[in-house]
Amino acid sequence: MHVEFARRHAAEGWRGMPARFGAAAAILLGDLALAWADDMLHAAGLSGAALRRVAPPWRAMRTEMLGGQYLDVHTQSTGDPSARAALQIDRYKTAAYTVERPLHIGAAIADAPPDLVAAYRRFGADIGIAFQLRDDLLGVFGDPAVTGKPAGDDLREGKRTLLLAIALERAEERGRRAARETIESAIGAPDLDVARVEEIRDLLADLGAVQTVEQRIAALTGSALDALSAADVAEPAASQLAELAIAATRRRS
Repeated sequence: MHVEFARRHAAEGWRGMPARFGAAAAILLGDLALAWADDMLHAAGLSGAALRRVAPPWRAMRTEMLGGQYLDVHTQSTGDPSARAALQIDRYKTAAYTVERPLHIGAAIADAPPDLVAAYRRFGADIGIAFQLRDDLLGVFGDPAVTGKPAGDDLREGKRTLLLAIALERAEERGRRAARETIESAIGAPDLDVARVEEIRDLLADLGAVQTVEQRIAALTGSALDALSAADVAEPAASQLAELAIAATRRRS
């Protein structure tokens, strides 16, 4: 949205800086969407008791998502290469609002018992992180014809992912200074071409980062399914959630 509004500003020859206008418009649209989300929740026809139950996870989801987004832009700005930082972003920016809290919200509306809420949250957190790790792999290795994004777009944007954190850590441990510098130079490089993307792909695979992330996805998916199978989840929800877990973590777009 910020790019579209900046383009419109430039095309119309308006005063000021197009990029600043685009950013301001996009932020305001985000504020509007957040306000509308609150309006929709309170106009959804829920009982007073259900609204009271859903308020805590709803507030938590908003806070976690916005905090995670701040962590994302902060990490890109500071260049924090650690796996800890990458996983914090995955946990709060993606897992919380894509899977964990939506399940929590549904359970709260239905007045589910605490043990079922806990199981949903464990399932949702693990699948949400696994979903983001798959997205990180697709951001570097995905086929543009399938993903709809240019190859290596996440690299150009400067996203600090677990995939890159592991590769940089491995390069440091093995004394491969040139490999580390090559990867670092590609992160946030807007002019990154296809040849350099291919070079980064080769390094990520050679350093074992791709295999490690795949193993992490498999482990998270397994732990999520274990949490689901151990809970008293009625059908068809149990089967559909298990199918969701596989679809989210094995997707190609």
